[in-house]
Amino acid sequence: MNSTKTASQRPDSEAGSRNLVAIRPFFIVKDLQASITWYIERFGFQLDFQGPDGDVYYGQVSRDGVAIMLKTILPDVLPCPNHTRHEWARWDAYIYTLDPDTLFDEFRRRGVSFVKELSFIDDGLWGFEVTDADGYVLAFFRTRKEQGPRSIAG
Repeated sequence: MNSTKTASQRPDSEAGSRNLVAIRPFFIVKDLQASITWYIERFGFQLDFQGPDGDVYYGQVSRDGVAIMLKTILPDVLPCPNHTRHEWARWDAYIYTLDPDTLFDEFRRRGVSFVKELSFIDDGLWGFEVTDADGYVLAFFRTRKEQGPRSIAG
């Protein structure tokens, strides 16, 4: 198989043998409950689980099939978002969305602070960037040719 081919260019016979379904980033956070609350109140996620019982130190939040794992380690093990190590590598998670315009409006109503407002955040990527309670940068985007706002052409 040619590694330069995209998923849409590969033979259909490969689709029946796929076994991978999703990936979930696992962010180290300073305060688990504060981080969970941030994802619920600011980003509209829901709490899927947290545990273990009696000593809760990890959990999962999700929305629309996208999930993020959160974990506290020790008081001296702090979050380490990419941009704190390499300014040019600011994104900790890419989240592909079908309608970034609507999501941007929702997040604005929820009082989210934006790292980068709705625009072309990179070549061909229409969307926006936000930070969570621990400084992780999440990019919500879709691929799009440069056109006027509110056009969802891909």
